Amino acid sequence: MTSTVTTTHASTPIRTEIATLWRLSWPMLVGQLATVGMGVADVAMTGHVSAAELAAVSLGTSVWSIILVTVMGIMMAVNSVVSHEMGAGRFDKISHSVRESLWMGLLVGVAGCLAANACALLFDHIGLEQAVADRAKTFLHIISLGMPAFGCYRALYGYTTSINQTKPIMIIAICGLLYNVMLNWVLVFGKFGFPQLGALGCAISTASGVWLMLAAMVGWIRVSGAYRATYPFTHWEGPNWSEIGSMLRLGLPIGVTHFAEVSAFGIVSLLVARFGVVQVSAHQIALNFISLVFMVPLSFGIGTLTRVGQAMGEGNPVRARFVAWTGTGLCVFFGLLSAVFIALFRWQVAAMYTSDKAVQATCAMLLLFAAIFQLSDSTQVAAASSIRGYKVTRSPMLIQMIAFWGVALPVGWILGLAPDWFPWGPSAPMQATGFWIGLVLGLTVAAVLLAWSLNNLSKLRVREAQAKG
Repeated sequence: MTSTVTTTHASTPIRTEIATLWRLSWPMLVGQLATVGMGVADVAMTGHVSAAELAAVSLGTSVWSIILVTVMGIMMAVNSVVSHEMGAGRFDKISHSVRESLWMGLLVGVAGCLAANACALLFDHIGLEQAVADRAKTFLHIISLGMPAFGCYRALYGYTTSINQTKPIMIIAICGLLYNVMLNWVLVFGKFGFPQLGALGCAISTASGVWLMLAAMVGWIRVSGAYRATYPFTHWEGPNWSEIGSMLRLGLPIGVTHFAEVSAFGIVSLLVARFGVVQVSAHQIALNFISLVFMVPLSFGIGTLTRVGQAMGEGNPVRARFVAWTGTGLCVFFGLLSAVFIALFRWQVAAMYTSDKAVQATCAMLLLFAAIFQLSDSTQVAAASSIRGYKVTRSPMLIQMIAFWGVALPVGWILGLAPDWFPWGPSAPMQATGFWIGLVLGLTVAAVLLAWSLNNLSKLRVREAQAKG
């Protein structure tokens, strides 16, 4: 009887934490999926206009996505800062930090806008038809105008999620998706007397949609009573470069990490392209599907970051360690479920995307590797997010750069391309399969090292607290 009671009491906090994490994370998950849906809508609609318009959107979106994800990573510093202040009950400090984070968001957004326009110049030098290159450049020039708004939006995103208000994120993202789809339909196809703009219509709808999402978030914060204790718009405040620099030191390593991961997948896509349409199509389908699946552990990871930061702000490293491992365990459990699902239904997933039997067969093989790395991928994103909740961002950056640039890409290069200069490689290129084996190994290295780092860091913070107490 005693054993049963003890087990019940021990499991209750875990169930409570999982329930809290679920309430915090599921609106973010819906919001992330809605945001991804904007890119899907752009590609799907321009694909019905012409191959040239689709190529312009695909090229422009590839650059936009890399910069967007990098900016998103940099702005995650706001989550770490505000969640610590929330846990400590320093509500007046939160208001100040949010005002400074908006300046940082504007700065990072403008930098992202300039970077996107600089990257547009590359389209003239990669062997594209000039008409496609010009269309892709114009697309990027227009869509980049939304980047300053995106930087500020992510500042408010970090603020609202860190004070446990995540439903606004979901509702605004869904409305943004609906706006994007409707305006795309009008501008891409030239409805209601508007000219048929094709790819440029997608750029206009996305850029304007980001500004509207920022306006909606500001409006929500102004009218909702949930923000009264931490309301950031009480007065004007200029930039404090010391505090902005402190947040940038937290955020830049996360941005570099996101850039390393996204660019690694982008490089794989470019290298696979040389093997023909079957290989590149199968790779893109598998990558698109696992990107959707990845939104689940990513959302739980952001929720775990918030919970860990709040616990550390309270000065409770014991609870922070408990929260970190509970969140990581939940992500691992999802990784197990997704691995089983992908392994069992990989042929059906491939068939949803294409009717080409050769592409289906290759895609099903790649999805088998995707099933294998689900546990590693879920573990690494959860552990990295938990570590960031402790306001530690450099070690996850170094680990993930080693994993992607030191393991995944070199191994994928050797197996996928079988270069003559490497004596121990395969006798013939393994093509896309070789690159995905490299991704499996890279993600496994990241998961092991990040879990080890989280364990050491969380123990260290507990010992430091005990020594002070």
